[in-house]
Amino acid sequence: MHRGTVSELWRWPVKSMGGEPARALALDSRGVGGDRTHAVVSERKGVMSPLTAREAPRLLAWRASYPAVPGAALRPEAPPLATVTAPDGRSFDWADTGLPSALSDDLARPVELRRDERGIQDLSDSVLVTFERTHGALAEELDAPLDMRRFRTNLHLRFDAPAWAELGWEGRTLEFEGGVVMRLLHPCARCVIPTRDPDTQLKWPGLLRHLARAHATSFGINARVEQSGRVGAGEGVRLRAA
Repeated sequence: MHRGTVSELWRWPVKSMGGEPARALALDSRGVGGDRTHAVVSERKGVMSPLTAREAPRLLAWRASYPAVPGAALRPEAPPLATVTAPDGRSFDWADTGLPSALSDDLARPVELRRDERGIQDLSDSVLVTFERTHGALAEELDAPLDMRRFRTNLHLRFDAPAWAELGWEGRTLEFEGGVVMRLLHPCARCVIPTRDPDTQLKWPGLLRHLARAHATSFGINARVEQSGRVGAGEGVRLRAA
């Protein structure tokens, strides 16, 4: 049985924008409370759909947070409106009538705003879990520092298992000492978003090429919450068999 601790916790209130670290998070069957409950949408082939950093890397320069309900204070069943900070430092409430035009001007395209309390994830009702040994191994393979924000993880764990072991853990269970239980689903197949620097948005194609060549384009593993509760930094966690 492998064991570890929670190293980092992240929440991303707006799809493809920068997010916020936390000391603790509340989770339920939808995933991390408040995670990706907002999106910027744009017309594509006649359909309004969520805009991501694949089409608009500049979105990564915007940051979203929930300053009134930090960390686990946010109730997953009732996420509030996000607060959004523009690259120039201006702050907007999600309901601010000036936010769509500010985004449209900065992204150079017309956009609208969408909110869904259930979450607007590519994989619904999920949590992304990553592991420090794999992060360190990948940085060593690439011979370069690797900002974890590229991978938009929710829970980053320090574990006693070898690097990349999690890619074979589909169907197994993570049990956190605070009571949260997650079923591991499948490795997370990465798109081009991790190739964008979260601060400069400059592209690093070699990152994705290396993942494709060496690790089946995977980094991290998706999970689904089976027992709700609170997870905190430093908390113990163990891996159980399927």
